[in-house]
Amino acid sequence: MKELTLSKLESLKTIIKNTGGAVVAFSGGVDSTFLLKVAYDVLGDKVLAVTANSETYPKRELEEAKAFAESLGIRHIVIETLELEIAGFADNPPDRCFYCKHELFSKLTEIAKSNGIEYVFDGSNYDDRNDHRPGMRAAKELGVVSPLKQAEMTKDDIREVSKAFGLSTWNKPSFACLSSRFPYGTKITPEKLTVIGEAEDFIRDLGFKELRVRHHDNIARIEIGKADLGKIIAYSDQIVEKVKSLGFLYVTLDLAGYKTGSMNYTLSEDEKSVESK
Repeated sequence: MKELTLSKLESLKTIIKNTGGAVVAFSGGVDSTFLLKVAYDVLGDKVLAVTANSETYPKRELEEAKAFAESLGIRHIVIETLELEIAGFADNPPDRCFYCKHELFSKLTEIAKSNGIEYVFDGSNYDDRNDHRPGMRAAKELGVVSPLKQAEMTKDDIREVSKAFGLSTWNKPSFACLSSRFPYGTKITPEKLTVIGEAEDFIRDLGFKELRVRHHDNIARIEIGKADLGKIIAYSDQIVEKVKSLGFLYVTLDLAGYKTGSMNYTLSEDEKSVESK
């Protein structure tokens, strides 16, 4: 590992050690898996992993999270959350993530208190400070700690150390909840979430890892990693048949390739800064 990355890792361990114990918001993604691993190495059984299961969270992600926690013997709780019942969430405003994270972090804070734990960790990293992240406002309001961000660990740092640790998530594509597949202002429903989840699972099972299926009313816009743009054409008939069977009239391929947070392109600078207000 690079010297700077090692320095950041030591800083991260110190930050975690000084808390004495924590509940970790664990989604099973690259960042939270790495954070949980380091927290467990430093704090042992004073760490409790909590995963929120909901309509917006794919079942395969939940199973992967369960398997990882079990493999290390980490205490792990799965809670049920109902994002679509949160006032304002289903209307999909630009600060949608605030409502979701506020409910989640409130529940994690209660779990921490009931277990005699003072701190709640989330997996925000140093790169996230430059993105549209309304959930960070919820974390700030509720006193949630972001050790990766405090240690100035970027996504590249996290992947590098994860690989050195032998974590299978080191090269896992970034993941965001299924609600991020809809243009802001589009009503989110359980039926729409199911459709998107099925479409992405089908394409992923064909061997594509980095992808999104964006829901634009009767149009499905597929974003795939640029390296796979040529490859996916060979599966076009299968994909079109499947996605149309889910209720879409048109199936399109975005030639710009996969872009994390591409739905944020429609936001003004004022809307993007809402998390800091």
